[in-house]
Amino acid sequence: MTATLDRDVTLAPIDTPRRIGTALAMVLAPWGFVVANAAYAVATGNGGSDETGADSLALSAAHPTPLRVSTIAALLGCLLIIPATLGAMGFTRQRANRLGLIGGSLMIGGYVAYFGVVMGGFVTLAMAERGGPTGDYAAVLDAGSEAAIPFLLLFVAGNLLGTLLLGIALLRARTVPIWAAAGICAWPVLHVTGLVAGTEWFEVAGATLQAVGFAALAVRLARTS
Repeated sequence: MTATLDRDVTLAPIDTPRRIGTALAMVLAPWGFVVANAAYAVATGNGGSDETGADSLALSAAHPTPLRVSTIAALLGCLLIIPATLGAMGFTRQRANRLGLIGGSLMIGGYVAYFGVVMGGFVTLAMAERGGPTGDYAAVLDAGSEAAIPFLLLFVAGNLLGTLLLGIALLRARTVPIWAAAGICAWPVLHVTGLVAGTEWFEVAGATLQAVGFAALAVRLARTS
């Protein structure tokens, strides 16, 4: 289905270097989460999880390489999603400004919080590689996870609700193809589906659709003078 765009809606003036840089971030950021989720899916393909400190240590010891790749990709995605989200918010400025502002702000806050949480993955990997008092290590990781609960809740709000609100704002604004906005909305839907189904591959599919949606926004932004 071909979307009908509102040609009367224009973006705020933006200089060429910043426009191209923002467009690149919109292309690259979501793929960081595609790689992160795919690598984690590989690590947990034969079972295992990171629900507890002991589980995280066992998973890191068994699959250090995919987990390291997942951690690095997620960190890069968290950094690049900030300018990418700001760029996406620009498409909602006239027709869905308030909804786009709320959704985008939640997304940015959530991924900033998630950056700090993801950094802990390097500590878990180091513990697993070093070996030693596994019980003590697990207790430390569990204590750290409890302290990080407020930041995880902020991430959940930004990752799920924020992304969905931004996608809906893009649908209402009619400044980008409907399928692009729908792709962004698909991420939180498929993420929740994956949590319920117990498989990470739903998250991989959702992240891929989100990446395609952001890429469409990037192309439109790059072509806008």
